[in-house]
Amino acid sequence: MFSFRLIPAILLAGGATLVAAADKDAGSLVKVITANEVEWGYLNPLRGALSPGAADLWGDRTSGSATGMLVRFKKGFESPPHIHNITYRGVVIEGMMHNDDPSAAKMWMPPGSFWTQPAGEDHTTAANGETNLIYLEIDSGPYLVKPSGEQFDNGERPLNLHADNLVWLEDIDLHAIKADNAQATQLWRSTADMNGSMIRLGAGFEGELKTEASEFRAVVIGGEVSYNGNELDEPKLLEAGSYVESSGSHTHQLANHTNDEVTLYIRTNGRYSVQ
Repeated sequence: MFSFRLIPAILLAGGATLVAAADKDAGSLVKVITANEVEWGYLNPLRGALSPGAADLWGDRTSGSATGMLVRFKKGFESPPHIHNITYRGVVIEGMMHNDDPSAAKMWMPPGSFWTQPAGEDHTTAANGETNLIYLEIDSGPYLVKPSGEQFDNGERPLNLHADNLVWLEDIDLHAIKADNAQATQLWRSTADMNGSMIRLGAGFEGELKTEASEFRAVVIGGEVSYNGNELDEPKLLEAGSYVESSGSHTHQLANHTNDEVTLYIRTNGRYSVQ
């Protein structure tokens, strides 16, 4: 039997908590941000309300660090053709998104879809839902928008993966899915031993996600999940746009008490297991 000793939480901006986990997960640090604790600004502060809204969940998009952020768009938004100085990945959380060559016909991607936008590639981004929200991730910053005239070929090619074309598996090479009511899909893997995947938890799922990675980050893409851990006094309800991170050995307790599936995007530099 384990004996637990909770270490007091450290309050962060927006009411999120960063806590050192109990003895069972010695050395682990955990950060939890619920969707209603997210602090919003603008992707381009100089344009104010004309700019998409943006909120860093981790990192700092204005610095040289890797960053994961939420970006929201108004219905009918369409950017002019442009490029970025860095490659990014996008996952649709709400609405219908299009991201492609300026001359391409619109391919609207629903929630759960995934795309990559290579640095230097000319493109436009558009939104067509009543509400439109994405998770956007970069491996290094800063995140800049530049004119099409500065386009260049960095050797990468864009990917648009509609949610209907995802292949969900009972087990995948990088991670162990041992629960009966869970599936996973691998999205990307870098040479720096970092990888991105999504897991899907069926209605009624109750189980644990275990990791020993030095970097583990999870964003709720769809549905709502009850989250608990040794560091919390009581479970937290995480809706779409919520965020959890941990470092070191940790057990994340997850429960889906709804009749809908829950989808989580996960970025990590180690293996995890769902059981």
